[in-house]
Amino acid sequence: MMMNFFPRTQIDRILEKVAQKETPINLDKLLKSLNKGSNSVNDFDFDRLETHRIFHLNQIKKVCVDYRLRFLDLKYFKGNIPAEGIEKITRLEKEHQTTLEGFKVMAPSVLFRLKKTDDPLLFVPLGNDYFYLIHKWGDDLSFLRKAWAWPFKNIWNLLVTILIISFLATLITPYQIFTKTPTSSTFWLLYFFMFKAIASIVLFYGFALGKNFNPAIWNNRYDKT
Repeated sequence: MMMNFFPRTQIDRILEKVAQKETPINLDKLLKSLNKGSNSVNDFDFDRLETHRIFHLNQIKKVCVDYRLRFLDLKYFKGNIPAEGIEKITRLEKEHQTTLEGFKVMAPSVLFRLKKTDDPLLFVPLGNDYFYLIHKWGDDLSFLRKAWAWPFKNIWNLLVTILIISFLATLITPYQIFTKTPTSSTFWLLYFFMFKAIASIVLFYGFALGKNFNPAIWNNRYDKT
């Protein structure tokens, strides 16, 4: 039920804020439309759409893979849509004389299971694998998140990351605890053992928690991250 996404107190706040802006809203109708699946195709007046908000599914997939996000139906989303997002929905419906359906959310995996403070993006389908961005709240598409997600794009990125971390860990490790006369071969031997240790930890963590690479999870609604 969509009511799980909108606690009573939040609904009251939304209604109060919308009422102040004199924007009409039918809450029951809105909740029903938000709960419908993404197979819907919305009837927009394309001359009124902002072209920079239109994205193809391939573009959305690339962003999800780069930032390790998921793109799923709103009914799987466990966060809350802010009042500003609700206002934009009602404004679009009024402007285009239609009822929007098939909402989808781009957000971190945890937001589709647990309620966290990350920052999603709300889309609605246009048809032919095109989607219209209604509202984005927060700063989920930051450089730091993209850098964090880079190792999880594929096995080669992960391998390069482990090699770099192993190299840095070897540099800060004092050789004197292993030998009194360190040589260049000492460094590379220690680097080899450091790589094996870190790679073993990563593999254990990945298998134990059922982790997967970004391309495999971006549109997967199952609880495997």
